[in-house]
Amino acid sequence: MSELLKFSPKQRLVFRWWSEPETGYLDGIICDGAVRSGKTMCMSFSFVIWAMTHFDGQNFALCGKTIGSVRRNILGTLTAMAKQAGMNVCEKVTKGYIDITFGGKCNRFWLFGGKDESSAALIQGMTLAGVLFDECVLMPRSFVEQAVARCSVRGSKLWFNCNPESSAHWFKREWIDKAREKRLFYLHFTMEDNPSLAKKMKERYRRMYSGAFYERFVLGKWSDLSGLIYPMFSEKMHVVKELPESYERFIVSCDYGTVNPSSFGLWGYSGNNWYRIAEYYFDSKREGTQRTDEEHYAGLERLCVGRSIEAVVCDPSAASFIECIKRHGKFKVKHARNDVVSGIRRVADALNSGSIKFSASCTDCIREFGLYRWDDSAAADKPLKENDHAMDDVRYFVSEIHRNSDDGFFVMSLDRK
Repeated sequence: MSELLKFSPKQRLVFRWWSEPETGYLDGIICDGAVRSGKTMCMSFSFVIWAMTHFDGQNFALCGKTIGSVRRNILGTLTAMAKQAGMNVCEKVTKGYIDITFGGKCNRFWLFGGKDESSAALIQGMTLAGVLFDECVLMPRSFVEQAVARCSVRGSKLWFNCNPESSAHWFKREWIDKAREKRLFYLHFTMEDNPSLAKKMKERYRRMYSGAFYERFVLGKWSDLSGLIYPMFSEKMHVVKELPESYERFIVSCDYGTVNPSSFGLWGYSGNNWYRIAEYYFDSKREGTQRTDEEHYAGLERLCVGRSIEAVVCDPSAASFIECIKRHGKFKVKHARNDVVSGIRRVADALNSGSIKFSASCTDCIREFGLYRWDDSAAADKPLKENDHAMDDVRYFVSEIHRNSDDGFFVMSLDRK
């Protein structure tokens, strides 16, 4: 294993913790800390090395928020490293597992996604010799605990890695804070623990985050979110009085409401930036009357008049309005990604990079930026459900153009279909 020479001391420790009984913490390992600190790569390869040197003919689980994220975050690099180490890797894509053969032994590694409470049923009934949780804080507690309960083979171990979230998060309280009593080996990572990360990239990440997101993703701290959600928003930096004369593409983002306000944003792409050119914002309480789906659709058409719209990205819960748009047959509708905190982080990245701008005419959107706050009384990260309608449509838009990059670094891109 000469490749280990390229790893940092903390990464190398991940490869041998289970063979050092003097630590006294041999039931599992937890690695948390900053983004791009090398946790996932060394943990996944170490997990496979441990499995292949201690077991034969057993089942293991590789768990992420989705099976897609397991393939994206783990399998590519893991397969390459395993083959370099002389292992044979065979993936059965339709069956959801990989078989690894090494030194005359063969073990099966099942892929699982723990995206919601129903996911626990997927792993129920299995007997496992070990389980690796990638991004475990993004999984529901029921799934994690069900997977842990499946590890009943003698000598089985648990492997967790994650980036920090709220200090009140159940994984922080029940696993990290109780690591010693659960006999789990705990390691905290920073970007300095990843020798393959260039100095310029570290500086880039430090520039991209601010506030609690900086503390979490750069410093690796379990920090609580409070106060304004977008303190980096500045009218001087982000609001423009003179818009570009021409645009390459147009997208509309919609947060739909009947009793609550409806907020639609028209976005244009020009000069490597996206501009929120104009908005439709209707607050039935402020106006003293409600509008029908057809009336809101008429507002959408007025917003888009004379422009070729690539897609209308809609609040996925607005079923009747989505159906109304489809019935007219003029605009292509896409369901927005509605992972709130991840979406907020993406918007914060875009604001920090200055790659989204807002017309001074978007008065309601600009007003909400100054009012949108975290709910300090909530046990988990959660915005207050007020002054959030334009903020939701901005989040839908940014999450859509960011949809192919979920690695904690913002990329302004949109696939052409």
